[in-house]
Amino acid sequence: MSLAVLINEQIKRAMLAKEKDRLSALRDIKSKLLLEATSGVGSEVSDETVIKICMKLYKQRMETYDLYMAQGRKDLADEEFVQAKVIEEFLPKQLTEAEILEEIRLAIASLGVEGPKDMGKLMGYLSGKLSGKADGKVIASLVKASLA
Repeated sequence: MSLAVLINEQIKRAMLAKEKDRLSALRDIKSKLLLEATSGVGSEVSDETVIKICMKLYKQRMETYDLYMAQGRKDLADEEFVQAKVIEEFLPKQLTEAEILEEIRLAIASLGVEGPKDMGKLMGYLSGKLSGKADGKVIASLVKASLA
């Protein structure tokens, strides 16, 4: 079952269970998927595209959560956090820092990376390999530390 179909099923369940926050997050995902489907070449949205969209929405929700917490708006922050957790259900398991470092070590060995001058080559390889499994900023900071 594709992620897009799974999201539609989850929307139906949330409607029947009257889960307002969950339904709101799921509808947001679906609206972004529909925009992607109508702007693209095909009408089908791949699971990879769904994951990218969910990653973007998750980051937005967490940034908004942080802003609301900084402003002392716990009620709105809690709502954003709940929606972020719903979106997170559709993302692959995120790698730990140790797992990312191991991938970096393996990539350095296989690509023959010699130093900071090869950071772009290493980042290009790792970005493709770890897409959806780790945040790009985390990967970049760990690569920079590994090459220093």
